[in-house]
Amino acid sequence: MQTIFIFCKCELGTAYEVADKAILNVESISEVHSISGEHDLLMKAYLEDNIDIGHFVTDNIQTLTGIKDTFTLIGFKAFA
Repeated sequence: MQTIFIFCKCELGTAYEVADKAILNVESISEVHSISGEHDLLMKAYLEDNIDIGHFVTDNIQTLTGIKDTFTLIGFKAFA
């Protein structure tokens, strides 16, 4: 299992709509957080090992209406 974190910049006034779309329409997204700073949203996704991260982000996240830009980090190990 792969864990990724996707920071998203949204069109002005669309962050909450984008968050709702991501939760409802992208199966692998487990959490979406509204954040402050350079980005508007932080999405957490769990992907099967055979899923290409680049294709997942470009096909499922960057195509959501309201997304202007993304920055993706890959998680290596979770600490409880």
